Amino acid sequence: MVVGGPNSRNDYHVNETEEWFYQVKGDMLLKVISDNRFQDIFIREGEMFLLPPNVPHNPCRFADTIGLVMERKRPKDSTDRLRWFCPNSDAHPEPHLVREVAFHCTDLGTQLKPFITEWMENEDLRKCASCAGLIEVPSDWLRTSRLKPGCGDARSRYVTEVSGLARPITP
Repeated sequence: MVVGGPNSRNDYHVNETEEWFYQVKGDMLLKVISDNRFQDIFIREGEMFLLPPNVPHNPCRFADTIGLVMERKRPKDSTDRLRWFCPNSDAHPEPHLVREVAFHCTDLGTQLKPFITEWMENEDLRKCASCAGLIEVPSDWLRTSRLKPGCGDARSRYVTEVSGLARPITP
């Protein structure tokens, strides 16, 4: 699928099959959880990246960017997941799961939005039961009530290698 930016999400998608990213225009940030810690992978214009199966990831796309994402057709028994984690790193030194939604994916373009909308619009779902923190909704979501820019946070940094994952390569 061809995906344009900007977008604003704070969920992590888990796919039981690999995903291939190619950045056509501009750069993107692929947030992942690897070795039980948050890590960032920048995929620059002209680079490609193969994400292994079962890696929680949050693709952050910036304004005026275009990317190509290829995913395998899901086996009938496969389960995709959306996960939300508490951002309070003082309370949780490792990623702390707040909510998970599991579903069989047949159309990613239409199936994600209802789950994300429910999360964004329901404060009870966004409250961490462990530290009682409320997970913020991206400011542009409040302004527009739809997926838009954003994704940058204090954890963002450029990494060229991520344990257990290949680094972006230029074709």
